[in-house]
Amino acid sequence: MFKNGLSYVGCTALLVLTHLSMLGVVYVRGNFESFTQLGLLAVAVLALDAVSVIAMLCLRQMTYTLDLMLAGLLGVSLIYQSCFGGVHLSVKHLITCVTALITCEAGFLLTRNHEWIRRKKPWIYGIIGVLILSILFFTDSQKKWITVGSFTIQPSEFIKPCFVLICAASIVELHKKVKILFFYVSKDTLFLCGMTLIVLALQWWCHDLGSLPTFAAIFGCALVGRLCYPRARISKTAIAILCVLGALVMMIAWFKAPEYVQRRLHADIWADRYGDGYQQCEALIGIARGGWLGLGPGQGSLCRIFAYDSDIVFATICEEWGLLYAGLTVMLILIMLMTVLMNPPKSYYHAMMTVGVTAAFLAQMALNIFGSCNLIPFTGVTLPFLSSGGSSMMTCGFLVGMLKAGQSPLFHHERPARKKKQPAGKKVSA
Repeated sequence: MFKNGLSYVGCTALLVLTHLSMLGVVYVRGNFESFTQLGLLAVAVLALDAVSVIAMLCLRQMTYTLDLMLAGLLGVSLIYQSCFGGVHLSVKHLITCVTALITCEAGFLLTRNHEWIRRKKPWIYGIIGVLILSILFFTDSQKKWITVGSFTIQPSEFIKPCFVLICAASIVELHKKVKILFFYVSKDTLFLCGMTLIVLALQWWCHDLGSLPTFAAIFGCALVGRLCYPRARISKTAIAILCVLGALVMMIAWFKAPEYVQRRLHADIWADRYGDGYQQCEALIGIARGGWLGLGPGQGSLCRIFAYDSDIVFATICEEWGLLYAGLTVMLILIMLMTVLMNPPKSYYHAMMTVGVTAAFLAQMALNIFGSCNLIPFTGVTLPFLSSGGSSMMTCGFLVGMLKAGQSPLFHHERPARKKKQPAGKKVSA
C-alpha cells in the first residue's frame, strides 16, 4: 500500500514537473507580449492537472496509469495549442481537454461489462445508423461537418467507438453459425460486414480519405481476431478466399479510384507548390526550419497556413518546439497504447476492443505524421489529442476510456433467483 502510494505521488509529481518544464521553455523562448498571457496559460495547465488528480482519487479502478498519461498528454496539448503564433490561452482547446477527461470516464464505465454491451448491440447499430443519416441529410454537399452556430460537429468521429464496440461484442457469437450456400457463418458477422461496407462507402462518398483507412484498420483487426478465435474453426480454404477477395478489392480501389484520389496519389507537390501541394510544401519547410529544438513557442510562421492546428499540427509543433519535442510527444501516445500489455485483457471482448482502439489510434497517427512529412498522400486527418477539434477530442477520450475498460473489466454474473419459502404449517398437496 505504501509502495503504491509513493508510486502514485511520484507519477503525479512527474506529471506536474513535465508541464512546469514546458512552461519554463515558453518563458525563456516564447513569443508573448505580457506576463499575463503566460500566467493565464500556467494557471490553466496546473488547474487541469489538479482537477485530473482529484478526479482520479475519487474513482475506483484497478489502475490509474492511463489516467495519468492522459492528463499529461492533455496538458502538453494545451501548451502546444496555446503557443501557435504567439502565447495566448486557447480557451476552446481547454474546454475540449476537460471534455476528453469526462468522455474518458464515460467510455470506461459504459464498455467494461461485455454482457451489457452484448445486450445493447441493437442500440449501437441504431446509433451508427442515426450518425450516417445525419451525415447524409445535415451536412452540406459531401462535407464532413454539421455547423451549429460557431460550432462544427463531425459525425464520422463518433462512429469510430461504436464501430469498435460492434467488432468486439460480436466475436462471441462465432459459435452460433448458420449454413449459407457452402459456408458456415454467424449472423453477427454478416451484419458487421454489411455495416462495414456502408461505412466505407459513406467515407468514400464524403471524400474522407483519412477516416476510410481508419475504419479499414479497425475492421482488418476484427477480421484477424475472428480468424484466430478458437471456436471459429475457419478452414484454410476460406482464409485463402478471403485474402484473394481482399487483394482484388484493393486493386480495384487503386485503379478505379476517382480523379481527385489519383491526383493525390501521383502528385508532385514541388511542381505545384502554390496549388494542391501548398500545405505539404510549407509543412516540410517548417519541419526543416525548426530543426531539433525549434524556433521557440510562438515564433513559427505555419500559423498562417490553413489547418495548421489540426491537419498539419505535427509540422507546426516541429517548427516551434523542434523534432525532439514532437517525437517525444508521439512516443508518449505510443507508450499509452502499449500500457495495455501491463494487464492483459481477461476476455476476447476486451481483447478485441483494445486491439480495435489501438488500430484506430495508430492509423490516425500514421496518416497525419506521414502525410505532413510527404511520405504518403496528404489526407487531412487529425493527430489524436494534439490537433484541435471538439469531435476528435471527445472521441479520443472515449477511446482511451475503452482502453481502461480493457484493463479493468467488469464481469457481472446474475445470481440465480432464490426459491420462495413455504409458510410454516402449510402443506403442499401431492
